[in-house]
Amino acid sequence: MIIVALVNFALGGWHKALSSMIGGGVALVPNIFFALRIYKSIGQPPKKIVRSFYAGESGKLLLTGLLFYIIFQIPNIEILPLLSGYVAVLSVFWFALIMR
Repeated sequence: MIIVALVNFALGGWHKALSSMIGGGVALVPNIFFALRIYKSIGQPPKKIVRSFYAGESGKLLLTGLLFYIIFQIPNIEILPLLSGYVAVLSVFWFALIMR
């Protein structure tokens, strides 16, 4: 997220860098929420773990939608840098799986 923000800053200034940081935050915050839900279910019976997984994923999707809705209310938001930050954070999870 920081690298993408620095590239956007170099290419278009602080406004694009801020948009990419906000986009990265939209991906990061719901994933932290999901991870905390799963972490709380450690040591629970399998049924509760599965329930926590579904609740966490549902909450993650709702939180992502809500954050995008709120962010699109901000005037002068740069869409492409926003999406580049969002995709950059989401791609970290895929690269982590590939490298493992």
